[in-house]
Amino acid sequence: MRVFKFGGASVKDADAVRNVVSVLKEVGYMDTLVVISAMGKTTNAMEKVVESYFYDKNELNASIQEVVDYHEGILSGLFENPNHPIYDKIKLLFDEVKGFLAWNKSPKYAFVYDQVVCYGELLSTTIVSAYLNEVGVSNTWLDVRTMIKTDNTYRDAQINWERTQQEVVARVDMSKLNITQGFLGSDDNNFTTTLGREGSDYTAAILAYCLNAESVTIWKDVPGVLNADPRNFEKAELLEQISYREAIELAFYGASVIHPKTLQPLQRKEIPLHVKSFVNPMDMGTTVGKGIGIVPKIPCFIVKKNQVLLKLSSLDFSFIVEDNISEIFKLFHDHRLKVDLIQNSAISFSVCLDNKFKGLEPLLEELKKKFKVVCHEDVSLYTIRHFDEQAVKSLQNGKSVLVEQRGKETVQLVVQ
Repeated sequence: MRVFKFGGASVKDADAVRNVVSVLKEVGYMDTLVVISAMGKTTNAMEKVVESYFYDKNELNASIQEVVDYHEGILSGLFENPNHPIYDKIKLLFDEVKGFLAWNKSPKYAFVYDQVVCYGELLSTTIVSAYLNEVGVSNTWLDVRTMIKTDNTYRDAQINWERTQQEVVARVDMSKLNITQGFLGSDDNNFTTTLGREGSDYTAAILAYCLNAESVTIWKDVPGVLNADPRNFEKAELLEQISYREAIELAFYGASVIHPKTLQPLQRKEIPLHVKSFVNPMDMGTTVGKGIGIVPKIPCFIVKKNQVLLKLSSLDFSFIVEDNISEIFKLFHDHRLKVDLIQNSAISFSVCLDNKFKGLEPLLEELKKKFKVVCHEDVSLYTIRHFDEQAVKSLQNGKSVLVEQRGKETVQLVVQ
């Protein structure tokens, strides 16, 4: 069995959904499990619903209606008959969202987030599955939440591998075309959990691992894995082959094409990962596999924007030693700030952090009790793998470099 993953851009409108059908017909679709993300920017729109629910109830109905209108527009572009059963199915899903928000009593943002945002994937897969059946491509719709079992760390759930293995094997008919959701799981109480933003790639890898799949293909709007994000860098080049090790390094530093956790289960069973274009599905793309290095070997550029740089120093010029660092990292963990870079001297400690869970303000209150703190917000962290001096100079040009760190293969720059 093969596992395919189609992201939001690949199903962003009616024409895009039709293109997915064309891709499946062109490359074959039997013995295939297809993982599909929410359509277009639906996850962002569902996040807006959650924001409205907690902070601006007057906007709640409008934020829901925005998502309704978007999906109804896609439906009308795919199904000419306004009485097609799919319209009732989609209405029912939106009724479930509204019902949950009406009776929910939990004040926990992360819990509510997962119960609401999950509907982006449920909507997209319901629509795509129905359209495939409409055009003669028989398929089975599966609820991934019945298969991927997790703990209850909402918004960043951890996989229960033993239970997930059992459920996936029991529920997937490997002889058919199956359609399911990315990003989602469920806990022991069958509440929905999510695996973190961009978690659909990880979903594909989990399912491939459990099914001993022959390969995973991630279908993107780019030719494959590039040495730089073309939205941020000029003259990006295609990487034809990458080893698991190299791909994990790129993902760790923030390369956006592959989710950081995706490669680990694939590597354990040596399942190759293909990254290909849904615009030109027969093109070569990129293959990530065992021990094939990186071809061609050129500098790879990664940028993580909207980061936070903290510079800590002791109030009395005493050394920052293991006890201090241990305490600092515990605070990072408690406030859910991810560490991307560290640099320390005898009396100072610099760290670049990702504040995606908005824990910075309470963290600063704690740190200022024991340290002198200088905080730079909205900085960018640039990483160059396989760097040369020309590549470094190209990034330094015209920028204020706050921190620079070099290793044998990698250089990182924090810039204002």
